[in-house]
Amino acid sequence: MTEPGLALYRMSLDDKNAFWGECAKLIDWYQPWEKVLDDSEAPFYHWFSQGQLNTCFNAVDRHVNRGAGEQVAIRYFSPVTQTEYAVTYAELQAQVSRLAGYIASLGLVKGDRVVIYMPMIPETVYAMLACARLGVIHSVVFGGFAANELATRINDAKPKLVLSASCGVEPSGVVPYKPLLDKALEQATHKVDHCLILQRSQYQAELLEARDADWQPAVCQAQAVDCVPVAATDPLYILYTSGTTGQPKGVVRDNGGHAVALAWSMKHVYDIDAGDTFWAASDVGWVVGHSYIVYAPLLVGATTVLYEGKPVGTPDPGIFWRTIEKYQVKSFFTAPTAIRAIKREDPNAEYAAKANLSCLKNVFLAGERCDPETLNWAASKLGKPVIDHWWQTETGWPVAANLMGIDPIPIKAGSPARAVPGYQVEVLDEFGEKVAAGKSGNVVIKLPLPPGTLTTLWQNNQRFADSYLSMYPGYYLTGDAGYMDDDGYLYIMSRIDDIINVAGHRLSTGRFEEVLCQHPAVAEAAVIGVDDKLKGQVPLGLVVLKNGVDISDEQLHKELVALVRQEIGPVAAFKLVSAVQKLPKTRSGKILRGTMRNIADNKSFTPPATIEDPQTLDIVRTALTRMGYADSLLQTHT
Repeated sequence: MTEPGLALYRMSLDDKNAFWGECAKLIDWYQPWEKVLDDSEAPFYHWFSQGQLNTCFNAVDRHVNRGAGEQVAIRYFSPVTQTEYAVTYAELQAQVSRLAGYIASLGLVKGDRVVIYMPMIPETVYAMLACARLGVIHSVVFGGFAANELATRINDAKPKLVLSASCGVEPSGVVPYKPLLDKALEQATHKVDHCLILQRSQYQAELLEARDADWQPAVCQAQAVDCVPVAATDPLYILYTSGTTGQPKGVVRDNGGHAVALAWSMKHVYDIDAGDTFWAASDVGWVVGHSYIVYAPLLVGATTVLYEGKPVGTPDPGIFWRTIEKYQVKSFFTAPTAIRAIKREDPNAEYAAKANLSCLKNVFLAGERCDPETLNWAASKLGKPVIDHWWQTETGWPVAANLMGIDPIPIKAGSPARAVPGYQVEVLDEFGEKVAAGKSGNVVIKLPLPPGTLTTLWQNNQRFADSYLSMYPGYYLTGDAGYMDDDGYLYIMSRIDDIINVAGHRLSTGRFEEVLCQHPAVAEAAVIGVDDKLKGQVPLGLVVLKNGVDISDEQLHKELVALVRQEIGPVAAFKLVSAVQKLPKTRSGKILRGTMRNIADNKSFTPPATIEDPQTLDIVRTALTRMGYADSLLQTHT
């Protein structure tokens, strides 16, 4: 018998118009489309051309209209500020329509841009939806981003309005946003006429008379407005990719394809229907927050959890499990790095054992490659299916995943399972030829990309083509390296840039990290390739140990080198490894391997604006110096 998922997959490739036309029935349209797939401007493809809809209407108003106004739309919980409350769909509609009314009163219309520079609070969700209500394009920038990084995004998006808050509240303390925003606006060559500032009790910002308005009174006095019909192909938002330096790279998401793909994914991938509770423990500054905190759960009439906090330290490594129990979360989505942080603090999962997790059906991991050790630990301790899945800022929704809503297939640790319907994923060598099963190569997606993926880069079609489409004509280059097994399961092993060439042997950093994490003392690992005069490159490993582990440096080194030799072989030439207190990461949990590689090789670098703790770079530098690398301690960051 044919697996339902396999049948759907074949249909999605063989008859794209019929498949996505059927999926589009999940969305309410003002005007039906003339073409499901418009390839007249290939490789710039358009989905549902001539169709009209409104994303905010589909995420909010239609649920109120069908009688679900009293259902909870958002459960907000901040263990940092000790605040929690629920927002119903009717309350969400009232807040969003008034905020949209205020934005419209400033003269903003469909196609104008708004930058949102806010923390993880419900008003941030209101801001995104209010823009969508008007057809105004939003660009969310992490609250607390450095002023110069914010300025570059303001210059690129050219907003007429910035929506912000007086501060964010992190476990480490209050972070005033307004001084950073003021500095960014001073630096920006594009001048912004209006700012709307939400005053939080933890820090009151000084408002400038000519430019700044106080959120609460301004919105209270505004008139509620209805949704504006927009073309399916009109942009919904711009999202700048993390780690951008110089000219920002703004991923453009459309309205129609985005709504259809996200609504389809909620049931088929995440097993979430109307009335269920879904929690993506991410940030609205990331694509996960856009797709699976805000838009997707609301598009299907589910309840979404908005969490302002960390997996550990707010106050302990049991906060995730207590939150799942309290809000009866059905599917939970987090990053592997969050699980590793919990594992390090609570290796025996004693906090998880104290929580009643009977409501929880699935745990989804994405954002950073999930090593088998982490996945197996979570699955054994939680007693739930733990599903690794893979996607990118550019794709906006999963490329490879286990379809838990319709057709779960066996989980293979280390693999995000098979390609999701709509994505024809292939693995090619440097000459563009398909590689055999089990052989590594560059992971690509055959064009056209399905609905919901990026349509271009903001005002830069050429850069879009150069960055993603030029290496393999007819394919989208993901930038990831990996392989497929005989069953069609995909394995993402590293970024293409993280393949190490050791004396002509191409080795994946992901495979090294997988092996290092098998050691019982290791909580997480990062491996980089460093320059070597004889072999070209050699692997260098940095590991973080589990709490309470007692092992000497010499013993750890000996055991890890032996483990890699046993699992990968002498060809790995693995001799450089050291323990560190923390690894440098972005706020989404991605390990900054490229930055570490530059430190090791004494090359200039710019710490990405998304780095969570800049002091980790000094920790890494000290460890690398001990190992004979990064010997120029006076090197300056560029």
